[in-house]
Amino acid sequence: MKPIRSSVALLALLAVIAASAHAAPPIYTVLDNSSPALMDQATAERLWKERTSAKLMRLYPVKKWGFVTEVEGGFDDAKVCVVTARAMMLPRSGKTLVYRPAKTATAFGTHPAASPQQCKTLAKAKLGEAIEAVSSALLAG
Repeated sequence: MKPIRSSVALLALLAVIAASAHAAPPIYTVLDNSSPALMDQATAERLWKERTSAKLMRLYPVKKWGFVTEVEGGFDDAKVCVVTARAMMLPRSGKTLVYRPAKTATAFGTHPAASPQQCKTLAKAKLGEAIEAVSSALLAG
């Protein structure tokens, strides 16, 4: 009877190990407080995920840090697309972020005679620049 129990226990242990080996890697909490016409939550999360290195995650653990993005702007009277994009790293308290930015970066851009899609593309590019600036500053210091 004992060999069967140990076999069952071994199989259960192997199942747990296999499940943890295929578990998704941890990701940062990302909150997007942007103008819906320029940025959405999914795009902001994807930009952070694309630009997050293993070194950043090692130095600033997912359980202790998160990010906030803010992209604002639109068209002025002369039909020029004006965008400002801000990326911030904030400490976590449980599952929430505490508004005490550890690092912040802002990028600005304009595009004359832009279509709404071109303005949205500019917003994405500027948020990418702000994210790169935060990541670089964190890894440099």
